[in-house]
Amino acid sequence: MPIDSPKPLGTISPAPSRLAAFFRDVYVFDWDKLTFRADLILVLPVALCLAIGLAAGHPGAALITAGGAATIGFGAKQQIGESRLLPMILASLGIAFSTFLGMIAGHTNAVLVPLAGLWGFGYGVLTKREAGYGWVGQQCVVTLLVGSAFPFSAKAASVRALLLLAGGAVQVVSTSVALRLWTQLRTDLAQLGSHIRAEQDALRAAMLEIASDVKQFQFSDSVVPYAIRLMITLAVSTEIYRQLHFSSGYWIPMTALLVLKPGIADTASRAIARTLGTIAGAWVLTVLVAHFTPSTVGLAIFALIFAWLSYATVNVNYALFAVCITGYIVFLLSLAQIPEGEIAGRRALCTAIGGALALTVRLLVIHYRRRPRSSEAVGS
Repeated sequence: MPIDSPKPLGTISPAPSRLAAFFRDVYVFDWDKLTFRADLILVLPVALCLAIGLAAGHPGAALITAGGAATIGFGAKQQIGESRLLPMILASLGIAFSTFLGMIAGHTNAVLVPLAGLWGFGYGVLTKREAGYGWVGQQCVVTLLVGSAFPFSAKAASVRALLLLAGGAVQVVSTSVALRLWTQLRTDLAQLGSHIRAEQDALRAAMLEIASDVKQFQFSDSVVPYAIRLMITLAVSTEIYRQLHFSSGYWIPMTALLVLKPGIADTASRAIARTLGTIAGAWVLTVLVAHFTPSTVGLAIFALIFAWLSYATVNVNYALFAVCITGYIVFLLSLAQIPEGEIAGRRALCTAIGGALALTVRLLVIHYRRRPRSSEAVGS
């Protein structure tokens, strides 16, 4: 699953030239953050989930469980308070719950579209807090969208949610052992109820703050505008994906979610980098498939290699990360007997549409903000 590491809303980056800023996520490489050796411990749980599922003759279950483990592995690069495990634990619970809701809501657009908007708004609110919270919220939105593509019964939704939770649990336990964080794991689990109650209090406080901002119409330092943009973008892009009846169309709102940032330059940079990276990744996969005809085991090995590359490059360069995550997703989904080239083509198209939607929303906001000033200038 595609992963991003959201910055807190108040984070300010150095301002390069305007044109260069639009391509920053394409040409800026921070090689000091390359983490090949350290990330091997994150790949092992994914390999374990794939091996068990394939050996048991259930490639679909292997795909889902490994996907959960891979997603939660990115949480090891996050932190909440002093804990590196808490983001992983909360995300494991969150993606399971969101997947269940997405699969149930996926039966009707009248429920799914508002729910996607609500999840987007919630993620926007979380971006004002520590980055680990934003990451957890982002994964919940992503899995809600993915789940919506599989509108099955409550029983089937429960099974899929539990498989994701199992994959996340394998990753959490494995990471705890490998990083010698067993004591931290016991502490976090023992205090999980307290953490959840604290989050409920934080949610109430955030809602009161938002209500106050709206009442006073004070948005200069408020999370409300960004949260509303996310809500509208997610609702619109989800409706588009549902109306298109396009296989794997959930990548459209998912891309819009991942690239829409508070600033126009950041949004454009992410959209361009993700689109170019995805297209490049699709091309790399076409070359690989042309030279190899991977068996089921071969597909699993390729998925693991690209998962490892994704972990290693996520903080190096966003376009490069998009290349790697495309490879991982394509080979993982190929375990469900879908041709690799078909998956790669769909992903590239949906990514381009989702990126264009996010950029369009951001440009419309800028146009709306400038209209009153233009009117005042004409009147004077």
